Amino acid sequence: MLTLSPAVRIYVATGTTDLRRSIDGLSALVRERFGVDPLSGHLFLFRNRRGDRLKILAWDRSGFWVLYKRLEQGTFAWPAETDPAPVEMRSADLLLLLAGTDLAHTRRRRWYERVA
Repeated sequence: MLTLSPAVRIYVATGTTDLRRSIDGLSALVRERFGVDPLSGHLFLFRNRRGDRLKILAWDRSGFWVLYKRLEQGTFAWPAETDPAPVEMRSADLLLLLAGTDLAHTRRRRWYERVA
């Protein structure tokens, strides 16, 4: 179970990414595709072409973490690469994604939320 601060933003790389990339390659992608500093403390998600593997890149002030998940069956629901702009998600949505929920087929109830 991941516990995330509300200050942590979660960025999703739309489309597919070559997950053979290591920390340096993924952090270069963060700079190029998101225009964000990988040392910001935010989470960056990447999915492979088949859709059954996911990497999360995170910085914790002393070094990088790479969290890697491989599904034995099925695929992760993932946004298509229609818009080059990065997609952001909430921490609750990340937990649903990791649990196998397709967020495109769920409906969030109206809720008060302060716009930043």
